[in-house]
Parts: sequence; C-alpha cells; structure tokens
Amino acid sequence: MGVVDKRVQTQIIAHRGFSGLYPEHTQRAFEEALKLPIHGIECDVRLTRDGKLVVFHDATVNRTTNGRGRVATMDYRDLREFNSGTEDDPQHILLLDELLELLSDYPDKHIYIETKHPTRFGPEVDEQTLRVLRYNRLQDSERVHVVSFSHSAVRYFAKQAPELETYYLFHLRERTWNPGNTMLSKPFGVGPALSHLQSKQELLGFKGLKTYTWTVNTPREMLWCAENGVDVMATDLPNLALDTFERGRGGVDGVR
Repeated sequence: MGVVDKRVQTQIIAHRGFSGLYPEHTQRAFEEALKLPIHGIECDVRLTRDGKLVVFHDATVNRTTNGRGRVATMDYRDLREFNSGTEDDPQHILLLDELLELLSDYPDKHIYIETKHPTRFGPEVDEQTLRVLRYNRLQDSERVHVVSFSHSAVRYFAKQAPELETYYLFHLRERTWNPGNTMLSKPFGVGPALSHLQSKQELLGFKGLKTYTWTVNTPREMLWCAENGVDVMATDLPNLALDTFERGRGGVDGVR
C-alpha cells in the first residue's frame, strides 16, 4: 500500500450507518457512526403505501427484518412492528424525519440521501424527500446531499432545490452500454461504484465534478481512493477507514 497524500481530502461517510458492525439503517448504526470523527452518514429512502418516507434499502423487508413483504405495499404502522435490529437490541424502521432529528444533535455531520428508483411511486419519492427536508429547514443546507441512480431525480432536485449538492450514481452496467459516460443531468458530482471507478479512471473528477464512490471496505481500497483524489467514499467500516488514513498519513487530514 502507498502513503496517503496529505493534500488529498477524501471524506469518510458511513454507508447505511455503521453497517459493518451494526444492523444497517437502524438508529443504533447511525448513532454509532455519528460518534466517530467522520464526514457523515449515508442512507436510502423509500415510500410506504401510506406515503411515509422510510430509511430503508431493499424493496422488501425480508432480508433485514423479522417480517416479510414489500415496503411499498405496507403502511408505516405495520412496518414499524418489525425488528430491524437484533434480539438483544431491537430496532424499528426509521422515518427520514427521525434520522434528521438524530442528525440535528451532530451539527458538524453531513448526510447523503439516496432516493430509490425505480419504484411504483415514480417521482413521488423525490417530492416527498424534498418536503421532509423543507419541513426540517434543510432544503438548502450544505450538510445535505442527494444521490441517485436516476437522472430524472437529479434534474428534479437541481430545479426545485438548486442549493442541494447532488450526485449521479453510475450503474455498474453502464460500463458496457454507456462507454462515453453520457450524462443526462447536471449533478454536482458523479458516483460510480469502486470497481467501476477503478476500471474507468476517466470518471475521477469527470468534467470537473466531485467524485463519490461506494462501497469501500478494505485498507487497500481506502488508500487507493485517497491516493487518487476521490472526494467522498462510502464505507461499511468507518472505523477501519479512520485507522487506515491515520496510518497512511500520520493524521486524518481528510476528515472535516
């Protein structure tokens, strides 16, 4: 492994909270991540049948809770009954409002919100996300960033909340069907997966945009990001990233 360039400022964000050690997207995972001296946290949001915006990745609850079914076909009051934590530390599925309330206790931390597409609700997930941000007076906050695989979502936020920093997440399959890296929106940054970024390094600082990558979970990958000027990296193991950068540069210069 190389030595981290002290001029590089690769920001560390906790992917779905501190999901390497705690159940993903739970309050416990976010609380433990926010205690660390890192840039911030990342989460996914989906809409329930009754229009609530929940912090959840999968289309179904099967993998990460003790329940079964599709998020989009259930009301939030039913989803809240499922345990997304452990038997010893039960956790309920969070609303984005609840996560933003938790974030308010950490005014130096940022949040990266991925609006999930495609869904049965179409653009409503973006519209509801913006409503929640407005309710929390965060619609123009420099601490809030929106990421999405949907160009239409990026365009929506660029028009309705131009102060928010947006990232377009490149699909892995775009390596084959989009060899020219054609952009159908104007984000603040691009977000290819790490393997995509390493195989197409022209995406580093593409068109002068910021570079966000995911999911970076080994010291070698973390140092590669720092050495190559990645602006933001999402990791399940933010503690390991801190330790790796500490060893690599004699101080975590990239955390702010």
